[in-house]
Amino acid sequence: MFEQLGLGDITPREASVWLALAVGLLFGLLAEPTRFCFRRAVAGPRAERRSAGGLWLWALGFAILGTQGAVMAGLIDFGGHRYTTTALPILALVFGGLAFGIGMVLTRGCITRLTILSATGNLRALVVMVVFAIVAHATLKGVLAPLRLSLGSVTVEPGISTLSDLPGGALVWSLLIAVPALAYGITARIKPLTLIAGAILGLLIPAAWVGTGYVLLDEFDPIALESLAFTAPMADSLFYVIASTAVSPSFGGGVVAGVLIGALVASLIGRRFAWQSFDSPAQMGRYLTGGALMGVGGVLAGGCTIGAGLSGVPTLGLAAIIAILSIAAGGAIAARSVDRTSALGSGYAGSSDTQSLQPAE
Repeated sequence: MFEQLGLGDITPREASVWLALAVGLLFGLLAEPTRFCFRRAVAGPRAERRSAGGLWLWALGFAILGTQGAVMAGLIDFGGHRYTTTALPILALVFGGLAFGIGMVLTRGCITRLTILSATGNLRALVVMVVFAIVAHATLKGVLAPLRLSLGSVTVEPGISTLSDLPGGALVWSLLIAVPALAYGITARIKPLTLIAGAILGLLIPAAWVGTGYVLLDEFDPIALESLAFTAPMADSLFYVIASTAVSPSFGGGVVAGVLIGALVASLIGRRFAWQSFDSPAQMGRYLTGGALMGVGGVLAGGCTIGAGLSGVPTLGLAAIIAILSIAAGGAIAARSVDRTSALGSGYAGSSDTQSLQPAE
């Protein structure tokens, strides 16, 4: 397919970076004004949880139908992908997911949302993004790698790797997840234009899968089958910034760059760009802690709310499903703890430290 496109001297890897840049750009343009965020659905203000959850599930429904449609058409195959492994690193998935979920509550956003916010002038988000990238890289290849290897060595083999191995197959299980997700989105009282944006956000997932796994497929110069994600891409982007003469641009780096550019453009057009920083040392400490937890957790869980969630669940892989459920559980647990702490502190006059537990994004 890649040869038929006649792209000249450009290699599949180079073409994948441009594809990632385009996908990331569109994601940033749409996710910034719609406030697309998994954390808001799980642990945001109670009045916003239904609409935020509805939008995220709406996008997930389209991502599942598009991805599994491509699989059934024979365009892509997830055999051998890390999300469809038969040996589930159960401790890493659960522990990592819980850590990521707690971290996203402490920072008031998952790494995807913080990447978008950093492009709108939010220095809190920018600092967390850098911390996240450093800790994720340390967990992948640095001083925290022994922790990853230790937890990852504990595996279970349930006998199946994806939901498609269960009775009914991929079609039935895709519909069982996608249809309720889409129905919830419709009933969540979301504006029509936002629903359209959510549908496009969801369809970006199969677009990237097909782009890297079919359109740019070259047997003589193969590239990885990839879609939207932020954990490994953040680590790769950090390393590229530090040592760009020694490494080549990657698909993940293209995604991060595209999202930053798209979110910046959207915030400028909507006049939402505004410089923001930390209110207190205590708040900064919480954000740094949350960023570190997300960095470790994202690597252990095999992805973030986008990598393991919006991109991973459409593969129907058990690893991705366990990871996103663990992230949701960690977020819910942390949110209850924050709510309880805020309630206890509300009786103390001038308790600015307690009030800063729930700062504006």
